[in-house]
Amino acid sequence: MSPACPPDRDLVARGVELLTSWGLRVELGEHVFDQWGYLAGRDEDRVADLDAAFRDPGVRAVFATRGGKGTYRIVDELDYAALRRDPKPLVGFSDITHLLLAAWARCRLAVLHGPFVNWYEPATGPESARALRRALMTTEPVTVRRNPSETTAPVTVEGTATGILLGGNLDAIRTEAGAGLPSLRGAILFLEHQRGTGLGEVDRALTQLIRSGALDGVRGIALGQFLGFERDLGDPALGGWGIADVLRDRLCGLGVPVLGGLPAGHGDDPPTIPIGSEATIDTYAGTLVVEPAVA
Repeated sequence: MSPACPPDRDLVARGVELLTSWGLRVELGEHVFDQWGYLAGRDEDRVADLDAAFRDPGVRAVFATRGGKGTYRIVDELDYAALRRDPKPLVGFSDITHLLLAAWARCRLAVLHGPFVNWYEPATGPESARALRRALMTTEPVTVRRNPSETTAPVTVEGTATGILLGGNLDAIRTEAGAGLPSLRGAILFLEHQRGTGLGEVDRALTQLIRSGALDGVRGIALGQFLGFERDLGDPALGGWGIADVLRDRLCGLGVPVLGGLPAGHGDDPPTIPIGSEATIDTYAGTLVVEPAVA
């Protein structure tokens, strides 16, 4: 399905080939290659494709072709009653975070923060494929280990915490605040982001979540990749701050464990992480361990 922006036909064909090699039968939504402005078709057509998949008992998982923008326009219009009657994994990330959060909020459905069918190598290589297949087709827990070279690695508040893992793209989470964001009380919040307008964008998003009370009662923070902020380092107008400083300033005062440095987000070879399953962060071991979404 294409809930957001239109995908590339050749890259989707590669993704279909990969899924077929696992023994899956792949069906494309009727409007999967539509285009309406920068969106993958009109809102009503994207809704129709997703609802058809939710209602079809032969469909056992729903994959997004790509993200971008637009899922937020249709997330309130979907047939969640059909998804509750016949639960099935949803797979995607970035703008698809809107759909992943709604599936938990309205159906208590665990989903998969994973790569798109718009399969582009080397950005999504063999390791991503193996991780997606494990998360989708086995009941093994998923472990993501801290990478000291990630820009968020210095952002750490020592400790361990356990709770339902919720979250995804920071901009999507901020957009859902007051418009359908599920309660984060007792949850581990996973955050990742790709640079748009700069450090102020991240500061505003986190501050909005804090001021709105959305982070009240959160048990821990798992920080994935915040990409594209390297140019900020050394800018005298920013007082020497980089992305780690903004994250530290906004998150470390929450009084909960914070594990930075997880190699998950918009970078190369992304892992697949269950969202809506119980998870534990351990800053001493440098791990995020998540129970399977498909158990």
